[in-house]
Amino acid sequence: MKDKTGKQLSLKEIAIKVLKRIETIFSEFGTMVIHLVGYVPSHNIRNFYYQIAGLKIGQGSAIHMGARFYDLSNIEIGKDSIVGEDVTLDGRDKIKIGDHVDIASEVMIYNAEHDIHDQFFAPKTEPVVIEDYVFIGPRAIILPGVKIGKGAVVAAGAVVTKDVADFSIVGGVPAQIIGERKVKDLNYKLGRVAWFR
Repeated sequence: MKDKTGKQLSLKEIAIKVLKRIETIFSEFGTMVIHLVGYVPSHNIRNFYYQIAGLKIGQGSAIHMGARFYDLSNIEIGKDSIVGEDVTLDGRDKIKIGDHVDIASEVMIYNAEHDIHDQFFAPKTEPVVIEDYVFIGPRAIILPGVKIGKGAVVAAGAVVTKDVADFSIVGGVPAQIIGERKVKDLNYKLGRVAWFR
């Protein structure tokens, strides 16, 4: 038996590959279960199951229906933050989301990708940090290794490929600075989340 690069494998290497494949199948099954939990129409029930699976989530924070995760144990969400419908939070590396963060519907936050310059298209990961009072508009995409500073705003549909400074407003593909948030002394709460959303 040969691997994908054409190297002949020993019996020991084959056994290791089989065990890794079994581990991957169990992991994929767990990911599917968490995905299905995302359609339970109660954020309290969803948060309970997400926390059992390793998510760290602060008081008053909620994840709306349809969210998709790849590894909850690497994701940390602060207090009074809202994650909108159908959001993807990768989690194959660390994702840290601060307090009072509003992430709109269908946002995708990735921290894993393939190295297009590697001959084997090797995977690589980098953490993503989103600081307090950030707003990320609908269908924005945040790519691996990005830090979004306190109070920053990411416009709808933006693709963020590099760090965003505190209180900056960015938009476009790739995201560029298009403005600055005028209020710097932010002190709001996002409010109560609907029970069945």
